[in-house]
Amino acid sequence: MAYSEELAARIRKALARRQGVAEKKMFGGLTFMLRSYMCCGVVNDDLVLRLGPERGEKALKKPGTRECDFTGRPMKGMVMVAPAGYKTDDALRKWVQQAADFVLSLPPK
Repeated sequence: MAYSEELAARIRKALARRQGVAEKKMFGGLTFMLRSYMCCGVVNDDLVLRLGPERGEKALKKPGTRECDFTGRPMKGMVMVAPAGYKTDDALRKWVQQAADFVLSLPPK
């Protein structure tokens, strides 16, 4: 299993009321696209979030977070959250909301 199906289901639930959500296999996991932009995803059992540079830096100060690094070079504005950081549904919803807020601030494609 390349990604946690359980976490993917929880993300689907968190994004259920949003329009323009699509799923795409990327980075050896599953990515959730919002308005054609990568919003969040799952790699193994980690939550991957696109938060933008400013929010990403703030998020890295929280326990269980680290820079997103698939290629040996950290991706600015992208954060990975370990399972302890999204254990509750409320915590997961807050993370996903932050990613959605950032993506919705971007110009339409």
